[in-house]
Amino acid sequence: MKHTLLAALAATALSGAPALAEDILFGSTSASSSHYGYIVAVGKLINESGADINATVVETGATMDNIRRMERGQMDLGIVTTNVVQHAVSGTKEFEGNVQDLQLLWVYSTSVQNIVMRADSGVTSLAELDGVRLNPGIKGSATESTTEEVFNLLGITPDYVRGSTTDIVNGVKDNRLAGYVKSGTETSLDSSTMDLATATEIRILGISDEQAALIRDKMPDLSTMTVAAGVAEGVPAYTSWTFGVGIAAPSTMSEETAYQIFSAVMSDTTSQGMALASVKGADLAQRTLDFATVPLHPGVVRWMEENGYEVPDRLKPGA
Repeated sequence: MKHTLLAALAATALSGAPALAEDILFGSTSASSSHYGYIVAVGKLINESGADINATVVETGATMDNIRRMERGQMDLGIVTTNVVQHAVSGTKEFEGNVQDLQLLWVYSTSVQNIVMRADSGVTSLAELDGVRLNPGIKGSATESTTEEVFNLLGITPDYVRGSTTDIVNGVKDNRLAGYVKSGTETSLDSSTMDLATATEIRILGISDEQAALIRDKMPDLSTMTVAAGVAEGVPAYTSWTFGVGIAAPSTMSEETAYQIFSAVMSDTTSQGMALASVKGADLAQRTLDFATVPLHPGVVRWMEENGYEVPDRLKPGA
């Protein structure tokens, strides 16, 4: 069987016929997630790009599951959050002593962490949160753990209340707690926060320039960003911490394969935005440079430099 395959490959090469397509497995997330639809759209782009790459999208348990599968060689690329992939590459937190060989391909979305308060709570800044009943994020979520780390860094000590999204939103509506922290995007609040806003006037707390600088300095797994006014009626511009959602692959992926995949993604102007609203109209190359926390794959760096983007040294392979 082995000799037959080798003979077939040799015959193909001698005849000048196209080489066999490279099969890759693309780890995604739960099929119920909007991010799954985005990965399906990207898989179709890759398969129709003419790059002789055949991508098969696999439903997975998202970031941690994808990283474990890539470590075992069971997946060729997959969804990651920029905070968790930074932990993996640096061998910290949940990856203590288990450094992962991963490089970033691109960041397609951001997850802004919104501190949502009842407007009548009287709290107008983070400094006033000490002792205030606040949910730091849904129990067991990345938002919960990250919020507590950020507040510890900033010396803020709320009275934490735990619970599910439904319980917490109802608690804020009933004024049993003053607010909660919930992920959103750079252009919109999440649906639970919008639901809350129909029942009571809300205020989004921002971080100061000094607090943002401290977070960036002491927590390299996070980024900060300013959200423009208008994510909800009456909400002015504010700054908060955030992490990105993107795609990573082991460094064993060839430079040419990564280049062709990224080229396919960057050549598209419609299907990704139709699959996920937060991608519509975005400059994904610049978003990647803005939110990447680990070095980019050499194939991506090559595309960036060919197309006029300046890749900082910290994001180049080997950094």
